[in-house]
Amino acid sequence: MTRRSAEVRLDSLLSTACDVIVERGLANTRTSDVAAAAGVSQALVFYHFATKENLLAQAFAYAAEQDLARLHSVVHSTATPLEKLKKILRLYAPQGRSKSWAMWIDGWSESLRTPELEKVSRRLDLRWKEALTEVITAGVDEGAFKCDDPAGAAWRILAIIDGLAVQVTVHDRVMSRRQLSEWIRLSAAREIAIEPAQLI
Repeated sequence: MTRRSAEVRLDSLLSTACDVIVERGLANTRTSDVAAAAGVSQALVFYHFATKENLLAQAFAYAAEQDLARLHSVVHSTATPLEKLKKILRLYAPQGRSKSWAMWIDGWSESLRTPELEKVSRRLDLRWKEALTEVITAGVDEGAFKCDDPAGAAWRILAIIDGLAVQVTVHDRVMSRRQLSEWIRLSAAREIAIEPAQLI
């Protein structure tokens, strides 16, 4: 097997693993399930991932990295801090029946029992908080926002979205998308002393 074909196959296995995890859950996903869904042998799965725990942690990271690539693009764009903040809130908030949020919720739960997954989820989660802190800090420096604690504000904003996302992902129709968006804008606006309407 050439290096390039191994890389392509690894990418395909991770993508398939994400689909299986969303369907079965992290705790109920077996390496044999991923192998069967990918149409490969279980030995090939173990060739790439020494253990089931390693497979799950890498699949979780693979899914999260797709969102983080979009986040990176927003943070390093030439947009104003306000525009960046609006885009980050849209990226982070759950959309429809979000597979990404289903994996995050499952990942946090499974992290209580799987140290390897806990390390990955913590590292990925912190990248969102660091990015939002950077954007709020830039807004304060430019005079667009007022905030004495950008890092604390970032944690609080994302914590509110985390809690709301769990509700709308787990409980169908518990609140409207409009209500969800309004509460997110309200909490973010309060943290940086702007009007919620500026975040529309």
